[in-house]
Amino acid sequence: MNTLFRENIEKMQGYTPGFQPKDPSAIKLNTNENPYPPSPKVFEAIARLDGQALRKYPPVLWDGFRQIAAKVHSVEPEMVVCGNGADELLSILVRCCCDKDRLLAYPVPTYSLYPILARIQDCPVIELPWGGDYRLPPELGKTKAALTFLCNPNAPTGTFVPVEEVKKLAGEISGVLAIDEAYVDFAEDNCLRLVREFENVVVLRSMSKGYSLAGLRFGYAIAGRRIAQAMIKVKDSYNVNAVTQAAATAALEDQAYFLANVRKIIAQRTQLITGLRELGFKAGPSQTNFILAQIDRPKAEEIYQKLVERAIFVRYFGYKALEDKLRISVGAPQENEALLSALQDIIKKEH
Repeated sequence: MNTLFRENIEKMQGYTPGFQPKDPSAIKLNTNENPYPPSPKVFEAIARLDGQALRKYPPVLWDGFRQIAAKVHSVEPEMVVCGNGADELLSILVRCCCDKDRLLAYPVPTYSLYPILARIQDCPVIELPWGGDYRLPPELGKTKAALTFLCNPNAPTGTFVPVEEVKKLAGEISGVLAIDEAYVDFAEDNCLRLVREFENVVVLRSMSKGYSLAGLRFGYAIAGRRIAQAMIKVKDSYNVNAVTQAAATAALEDQAYFLANVRKIIAQRTQLITGLRELGFKAGPSQTNFILAQIDRPKAEEIYQKLVERAIFVRYFGYKALEDKLRISVGAPQENEALLSALQDIIKKEH
């Protein structure tokens, strides 16, 4: 068959992002965005940029951000690698580590971008179901994969694997262990300390969730020098623009503002879980800024559609192990209240 593209690209489906409603009055609880604006220091940093900053290429190794990240996380600047969103860093790692003979492994269900990146790279995948209570599958340390992804806290379940269990996994595998901590801002612990203990561990962070910068696309990885240098070889030449670098640096530096917003979201998460349980959902616990809520009747898909009719958007995946569940982002108080009111009405009419 004559084709313009590689066979694996012709056959694959692309990543399906969450729906983006055009109505600005819609209640958008489907893509785990922060309901609060970024730090005021972000806008000040952007305003300080002049024509010279935009006329020239941006810092190729993100010098300003690296210095602040090193200070905040108590690491060396050379251990920090920045990307156009954490998704780019995931892609870089797959390109660094995987090919048709070098496997990618991860527990499922998890972030649905992982298999897409594998298909693009045409590498085999080992998907292992989570154990009971979303514990690590014992087989994950025995796959001999070149790269293992662990989303922790996990999306879309909101669950967290204790650091000691992740440490055991890191010691079992010979390949790279990439711990995707996109949601760790809302968790009780994190795996950053494992980077100092294991040469094969890299931790990935996002500025989209806790720092309210989803629209600017910025993520960063922290790893030992061997992994960091390999990732720098593979990245695009100027992969993060000057505006984004300035904004991300200012946001990370303003830890007081960041922590205040995180505390508000965690408080709202607790209230939302309580409200969902009172309506008959099995919901939480969660270590993220979203809740995976399960219900038998009405069916989750029916509830999703009825919420759409009310211009309230949550996430329904519809694939195995998630057919009876909705993933609900934690919004601002008025958004969460509107959601609970709509759900009460939907469930009441069903009964």
